[in-house]
Amino acid sequence: MPTGVRPVVRKSAVDLIAAAGLTGQVGFVIADTATGEVLETVDGATGRPPASVTKALTALYGLEVLGPDHRFATRVLATGPVVDGELDGDLILAGGGDPTLLTDDLADLVQSVAATGLKRVKGRFLVWGNAVPGVKEIEPGQLDQLDYNPSLGGLNLNFNRVFFEWARNGADYTVSLDARSETRRPVVKVARMRVVDRGTPVYTYAEGANVDEWTVAKGALGKAGSRWLPVRFPTLYAGEVFRTLAQDAGITLPGAVEVQDQPEARELARFESAPLHDMLRGMMLYSTNLTAEAVGMAATAARIGAPRGLRTSALNMADWIGDRAGVVSRLSDHSGLSDENSISAAAMVDLLNAEAVKGQLQPLMKSVVMVDGERRAIPNFPAEVRAKTGTLNFVSALAGYIVTDTGRSLSFAIFAYDPAAREESLSSQDEQPPGAAGFNGKAKGLQQDLLQRWAVLGRISG
Repeated sequence: MPTGVRPVVRKSAVDLIAAAGLTGQVGFVIADTATGEVLETVDGATGRPPASVTKALTALYGLEVLGPDHRFATRVLATGPVVDGELDGDLILAGGGDPTLLTDDLADLVQSVAATGLKRVKGRFLVWGNAVPGVKEIEPGQLDQLDYNPSLGGLNLNFNRVFFEWARNGADYTVSLDARSETRRPVVKVARMRVVDRGTPVYTYAEGANVDEWTVAKGALGKAGSRWLPVRFPTLYAGEVFRTLAQDAGITLPGAVEVQDQPEARELARFESAPLHDMLRGMMLYSTNLTAEAVGMAATAARIGAPRGLRTSALNMADWIGDRAGVVSRLSDHSGLSDENSISAAAMVDLLNAEAVKGQLQPLMKSVVMVDGERRAIPNFPAEVRAKTGTLNFVSALAGYIVTDTGRSLSFAIFAYDPAAREESLSSQDEQPPGAAGFNGKAKGLQQDLLQRWAVLGRISG
C-alpha cells in the first residue's frame, strides 16, 4: 500500500461512521459495477436528499432524450426586409433555452446581425423567452441574494446573474451592476441597488415593475467588494444587454419589449451553444444549477411537450429514470437544490450499474483526489475515483465509480443528512448557518475514509 494511505481497511464501516462524529444519518452502498454484487452497505435503502448528485440523473436524461450533439440556439429574427440599413418591421431576440449564453456570446450574435447591414429598426425590439416555462427562482424560500438560485426561462444570460460591485467613497459607497464577461462590462438597469443604513438583513429584494429592486446593509460592505446576484427578469435582462451591445456595434434599437408568443419572422442570425455532451461535462464539474434545470426542462419538452412547470418536468424525469434504469426516486427539480428530492444509496448504485447507464456518466464525472489525514494528496493511490458531489447545508452526498489498479470497477453512493439541523437552517438569515461547514467537513472526511477502505477491499475481494 502506498505511503500515506490511511489503514482504514482495519476498521469496519460502522466504526468509520462513528469516528466521523456526524450528526443526523448516513447511508451508503458499494457494489461491483459488472455484477451488481454489494460489497458493503449501511442503511442503503433509506431515501435521502442527493443534493447536486441529482445532476447525474439529469445528465443521463438529457443525453438520451436530446442526444449528445444537441445544441441550443439563440436567434435574431426580423418581421420585414432590411432596406438601406433599416428594418421595415420588428426585430426579435428569441431564446432557445441555452443555459450557458454569456455576454461575449451575445456580442458575437450582435456582430452577425451587423454583418447583414442592419443599422436601425423602424418597428419594435421584441424579446421572447418562452421556449420553456419560466420560473422566478429554482427553489422558493431560499435567501434572495443566492446567485445559485436564479430565475429560469427560454432566454438566459450569464446564468441569470448580475455582477454587483461596491467601493467606499468617503462616508458613502459607489455601487454598480453590470453584465460583465471576459471582455465587456455593459451596465444593467433592470436591476437596481440601494445602500441602506442598517445592520440586518444584509440584503433585501423586492420585485418592481420589470426591475429587480435590491437593498444592502451599509454595515456589511466593508471597504470594497463584489458578488453575483440572481436576476429575476431574465428575458428583459438579456434584451437590455443585447441593445447595449448593438449600440456599440452601430445598431440603434428601441427599448426591449417582452412578448409571450414568438411572432412569425425570418432568421437574421443565430448563436449555437456547445454540444450538449460538453455542456454537461461543465455542469458536472461546476455543478451549475441553471444548466441542470434548463437541460431537464428541454428534455421533458422534447419527450412529451412543454411541461407546465419545473416540478412537473422533474416528476416526468423521475418517471423516465424509473422506466430506463428500474430505480425509484422522488424529484422536485433537476439540479438537487430542493431537499424534497430523495433517492436511496441503493437505488443510486443500481442506476450507476444499469446497462443503459454504464459508460455514459463516468466520463462526465470529475476525479476525486484521495488525501491523507493532513489533506495532502496521496501519491500513487491504487485506484481512480470519479464521482459527482452534492452539498446543501447539512446535506453531503457523493456517488460515482472506483476503478482499482487491478481494473475492477466499483459503484458507490454515500449520503449524509441531518434533517433537524437542515430544517433549522432554512429559517436562518445566514448564508452559511452555524454548524454547516463543520458538518460538511466531517462528511467529506468520512467519504475519504470509506473510499480508501473500498479501494483496498476491492483489490482483495476482486
